[in-house]
Amino acid sequence: MGELNLILLGPPGAGKGTQAQRLVEDFDLPYYATGDILREAVKNGSELGKEAKGYMDEGELVPDEVICRVIMERVDSHEAEDGFLLDGFPRTLGQAKTLDEALGRRDRRLTAALLIEAPDEEVIRRLSGRRICVKNQHLYHVEFDPPKREGVCDQDGSRLIQREDDKPETVKKRLEVYRRETEPVAEHYEERGLLRRFDGTRPAAEVHDHIRAAVATLKLEEEL
Repeated sequence: MGELNLILLGPPGAGKGTQAQRLVEDFDLPYYATGDILREAVKNGSELGKEAKGYMDEGELVPDEVICRVIMERVDSHEAEDGFLLDGFPRTLGQAKTLDEALGRRDRRLTAALLIEAPDEEVIRRLSGRRICVKNQHLYHVEFDPPKREGVCDQDGSRLIQREDDKPETVKKRLEVYRRETEPVAEHYEERGLLRRFDGTRPAAEVHDHIRAAVATLKLEEEL
């Protein structure tokens, strides 16, 4: 049986997290989000974790090579021998090339890069409308899922705030970084015939149906 090795790409707020959860359930894949893996490696105090922590403590970006080694520890594990889903990596063209080389050394390859697209104005609308309660981090949206009383959490009565990351000016900066650093990654995979595009402005269930159908076809092709 062929492996199903997938990467999830897209701007912040495009719905990657929602689709990742559904893909994991659909295809029984281990899900690796870069931020979670780095934090866990640091928390566990592994050699790689200590190395990554050294850069983080200095306020420096963790080098591509170190991040890739942390990711490949998971890819090399027993749970990922039939495939994996990566989210948040590769974030840059350098990371994409490092990943290509690391997989090549293991005689493995990517099946596809799944790009969920959404225009800037939709991303800003989605993210800037989010509110979170200060007590237990319950999440709301002023437009799509508002609380019963404005500014107050339905579940614990605490104050709702807008995170710094979700303020429109911050979202615009995050989109600029995405365009500068991650769009070239999508182009890299498109040149290799691995990119599949999906319209992230559609309802989440519809996006899921399209992605599931595309991945099911890829899985069938891998098994032939």
